[in-house]
Amino acid sequence: MRVLLTGAGGFIGSRLARALLDAGHEVRCAVRDPARVAPPLEAVAADFARDHDSAAWLPRLAGIDVVVNAVGILREQGAQTFDALHLKAPRALFEAAARAGVRRVIQISALGADEHAASGYHLSKKAADDFLLSLPVPAVVVQPSLVYGPGGASAQLFDTLAALPVHALPGGGRMPVQPIHVDDAVAAIVALLSTDAFDGRRVALVGPAPLALVDYLGELRASLKLGRALRVPVSWGVARAAAALMERLPGALLDRETLAMLARGNAADASDTARLLGRAPRAPRDFIPPQQRGAARTQALSNWGLPLLRWSIAAVWIVTGIVSLLVYPLEESYALLHATGIPPPLAPPLLVAASVLDFAIGIAILWPRRRRELWLFQIAVMGFYTVVISFRLPEFWAHPYGPMLKNLPLLAAMLLLWQHEEP
Repeated sequence: MRVLLTGAGGFIGSRLARALLDAGHEVRCAVRDPARVAPPLEAVAADFARDHDSAAWLPRLAGIDVVVNAVGILREQGAQTFDALHLKAPRALFEAAARAGVRRVIQISALGADEHAASGYHLSKKAADDFLLSLPVPAVVVQPSLVYGPGGASAQLFDTLAALPVHALPGGGRMPVQPIHVDDAVAAIVALLSTDAFDGRRVALVGPAPLALVDYLGELRASLKLGRALRVPVSWGVARAAAALMERLPGALLDRETLAMLARGNAADASDTARLLGRAPRAPRDFIPPQQRGAARTQALSNWGLPLLRWSIAAVWIVTGIVSLLVYPLEESYALLHATGIPPPLAPPLLVAASVLDFAIGIAILWPRRRRELWLFQIAVMGFYTVVISFRLPEFWAHPYGPMLKNLPLLAAMLLLWQHEEP
């Protein structure tokens, strides 16, 4: 069959494109940049942010047998809105597919896009699903649960949560989830091209059985060979406050809407999934194959460990700047500067300059831009401080609190973070 696939650059879409080719289908990808699509895939230019007229989709459907819509976003950004990408563009595409007489439309929606939907994500998906099923065209709405797989946002979020030494979850993490591996989800979608048994229906794609979120994290943690985590229940109010804070951070995977979607649970009957696959779907304990465990473990630990290290170093600079100028006795600070060879008249302005510099470095670490250069600058500044004090105040190396020895792990941490920052 000839398939028009949207969202071919996404987590599910990219895998689906390969699986469709492997199954012997011809695939035309509707993407914003056709130059990025390599043969044997075909490509046609399309932009869900603006292609909201069905007439624009008709030429792209010439010779197409099946349409698969895999476009989806978890958070809005600029022109990438739920209304544009989840509703207006799919509605235009589905209407054009009905007019073009395609043999089937497969809409990849989400479990939870139902009459109880409350989030913008679920409501926009449900509206498009309802519109498609009202059209005179054979159609299936696929509703995956949490989809796990390398490179996926869900896998990154839950691997990171699993790798934390403390699992602080609202309600003790008892909300039900039923995650499915991306390979199973893709295989089930490909199978829908060869059967009309599910036409006109919503089909849940889920793992073999529901389990509590805290147990899902435990399964992932065991796969990562990390041992047991400390489980600490927290109130929903605290969880919502934390999500509100996190959603302000660049690239954050958790926000209040995501938390609300988790709160309502994410489980369904697995019989349709098993019927499409011809077997039971993969269980969470088997999501991470042995050959991938080392890389997955390193990534999961880095996802929370590196930010924690970054924020800790920022706190060191900020607190040092404040304490040096506003808390520590000024006369003692001037005496230390004098001992390093600074003339008394220059001590006050140099103390102010050094304190402001320390504070500014700490604030700059929290800013996401050009941090790679900033780590090198910090290494230079701390290295300068270390050399001057080593020659002028060597007694600090023998201090029982180790004020100079602490510079060594800090320099090592800065070097590590410099290596991990993208150019």
